[in-house]
Amino acid sequence: MTITVPSVSVSYATTGRSTKANELGMRPMQERAYERRGEQYLLIKSPPASGKSRALMFIALDKLHHQGLRQALIVVPEKTIGASFHDEPLSEFGFWADWRVEPRWSLCDAPRTDDGGKVNAVGAFLESDDRVLVCTHATFRFAVERFGVAAFDDRLIAVDEFHHVSSNPDNKLGMHLGQFITRDKTHIVAMTGSYFRGDAEAVLAPADEARFDTVTYTYYEQLSGYEYLKKLDIGYYFYAASYAEDILKVLDPAEKTIIHIPNVNSRESTKDKIREVEHIIEALGQWQGSDPVTGFQRVKTADGRMLRIADLVDDDPARREKVAAALKNPAHKNDREHVDIIIALGMAKEGFDWIWCEHALTVGYRSSLTEIVQIIGRATRDAPGKTRARFTNLIAEPDASEQLVTEAVNDTLKAIAASLLMEQVLAPRFEFRPKNPNSGPQPGLDYGAAGYQPDQCNVGFNHETGQMQIEVKGLAEPASPEASRICREDLTEVIASFVQDKTSIERGLFDEELVPEELTQLRMGKIVRDKYPELSAEDQEAVRQHAVAALNLTQKAKQVLLTDSGAAAAVGASAAGSTALIDGVRRFAMDVRELDMDLIDRINPFSEAYAILAKSMNEDSLRQVAAVIGARRTKLTPEEARDLAVRAARFKRERGCLPSLTSTDAWEQRMAEGAVAFMRYKAEGRYEQ
Repeated sequence: MTITVPSVSVSYATTGRSTKANELGMRPMQERAYERRGEQYLLIKSPPASGKSRALMFIALDKLHHQGLRQALIVVPEKTIGASFHDEPLSEFGFWADWRVEPRWSLCDAPRTDDGGKVNAVGAFLESDDRVLVCTHATFRFAVERFGVAAFDDRLIAVDEFHHVSSNPDNKLGMHLGQFITRDKTHIVAMTGSYFRGDAEAVLAPADEARFDTVTYTYYEQLSGYEYLKKLDIGYYFYAASYAEDILKVLDPAEKTIIHIPNVNSRESTKDKIREVEHIIEALGQWQGSDPVTGFQRVKTADGRMLRIADLVDDDPARREKVAAALKNPAHKNDREHVDIIIALGMAKEGFDWIWCEHALTVGYRSSLTEIVQIIGRATRDAPGKTRARFTNLIAEPDASEQLVTEAVNDTLKAIAASLLMEQVLAPRFEFRPKNPNSGPQPGLDYGAAGYQPDQCNVGFNHETGQMQIEVKGLAEPASPEASRICREDLTEVIASFVQDKTSIERGLFDEELVPEELTQLRMGKIVRDKYPELSAEDQEAVRQHAVAALNLTQKAKQVLLTDSGAAAAVGASAAGSTALIDGVRRFAMDVRELDMDLIDRINPFSEAYAILAKSMNEDSLRQVAAVIGARRTKLTPEEARDLAVRAARFKRERGCLPSLTSTDAWEQRMAEGAVAFMRYKAEGRYEQ
């Protein structure tokens, strides 16, 4: 019997808008991207299933036929994704040309296994008159190393799943793209459904990123525009002993499910992946043999249903390829009954399209937040009769061994970080504006039943674009174009860095003496400074405030809705329906005396995450986690003292006096302590180079 997993639920309007095509056969995201087709450097941020592959086809064809480019190279992270760029009869749907790739240049389909042969093929393509080539990231890297950057002049380089790139010098693809941008003789289109890396590395150097024009299509726009899918649940469940013993507590055999078992090197793995698959199959029912055509395992459940299970973990390449081929068979793309459950290890994450998937069930923490976003994307396809989808992360509870407890704590924190990030990804786009006497209503925004109120901070929402405009008193505005772009486009990336910051999440969850401003002002301030060192101090502060506001207002909206519903984390389950999160933000803004930045800074961003954690984990394990984290706590560092002293100096400028050690305000007292520690450390020579 399955149990209810503590989760965050978000409901959507199902307007059908994102599935409707214009006269050229373009869906809304594709149309938005095509409007920017003249840009030399274009970054497309859009969720899975929004049509990024076809958007690129439209743009590439225009660049080849109307912008004078000689060729287009489509670069994908793995061979299976290359199938997304096979021939498409675009003219049948209204476009002025078809997408064609000569079979010899579709290198992801090539039988050659050695990169050397494929690199030679890239060289032959560059000398040919053909227009389009598709290859993997690896093949492209080797080709650039062999032929040099100049060989790709006057060509389009389109990089799919762009989050694999990094500005780290060790990332060869990132280094090559930097070289292309420096030379400035190619066009680059980058596409991703999760424009941040799980390792918190920057994807591009700031100077290179500034060259890109960005097209953003949010999860909110995508899911609100579906015809069928109304609700998405994201949750985690802690298990004891082996996950295989507990998996049926969260796995409903009646739901179309992808199960991602843990990597063999992870703590959750039993080190016997084949036996893990067998155990899952045994738990589901009686094995009835494998289908001779598809290779799917047939399992009869206790209620007499026959399940078809695709095993992508099998070590036998022939059997695994047979199963994979059956899953990709286009004749069964729209056949809901083709398969019921897919069990995978490294496959079925990126570029895998199974529209019927209702549940993405992942065992163990994945090393990257981007991987989790990609996995969740497997369940967010729209399909007839599919009204709800969910993602569940199974995580091992801490056990008695100190080493394993520490590992378990780290995995727990990462799971919470992933949950917080996904809440932000699924929310509408926030646009913050300072509240002042000249503020007024903006066209196209819904301000609720009472309309725009001049004497208070208002929350306006555009139902078509998913944009939410929020007025905040005392909000710093970005001055430079780059800071404005970050506040408009990249707040999720800033928040991703923050929730992955170990110190922040540990203290936010388990430090009872925490003053929230230590996280919202100091830790977030440091993250913004490190991430955007080229910005002025004023712009860094503006970015910090906008990021904190986006994170904390999402969390307060969640709290309001949880209180209203009375259910375990049923955000979006209230009568408000598709506007639940908007209503939650609006309610919070109305309930407080004044929505100002000081108030927002006083919110612990992790308090609601702790509430869900307390429901998910047993009391003993929770105490263990708190104890491990408590033991790590250190006294004020010189860097923290310096940051507090800076805040104390700002306090003096604004209030005319220094913060007091005896103040009843915890944050003022903490700034005073920091200023004292700073003077002590300075006297000790701790800041001397």
